[in-house]
Amino acid sequence: MVTMTPIVIEGIQFTAITVALPKTNFMAVTNDKGYIMCGALDVALLNEKLKDRGIIAGRAVGVRTIDQLLEAPLESVTYEAEKLGIVVGTKGKDALLKMA
Repeated sequence: MVTMTPIVIEGIQFTAITVALPKTNFMAVTNDKGYIMCGALDVALLNEKLKDRGIIAGRAVGVRTIDQLLEAPLESVTYEAEKLGIVVGTKGKDALLKMA
């Protein structure tokens, strides 16, 4: 099952996406500028192979719900995210606000 839910953080709208997969969930929260995602995100791939795309993204591991994703410290971030001040350890929701 796939669910897409609008969420608002400090008055700014984002879209939360959850894909229920066997024995796990895929989760992301996005806007038109960037996104945060669960451990399935390959930040190294984005930074190396897809660097020319300038993707703004962050990854949190060990999360099972969108709420956990928003509260978790990011374990890795893309180079483009770093340019916005999003660094390893930034809370998911704080990273999203920097993408607004």
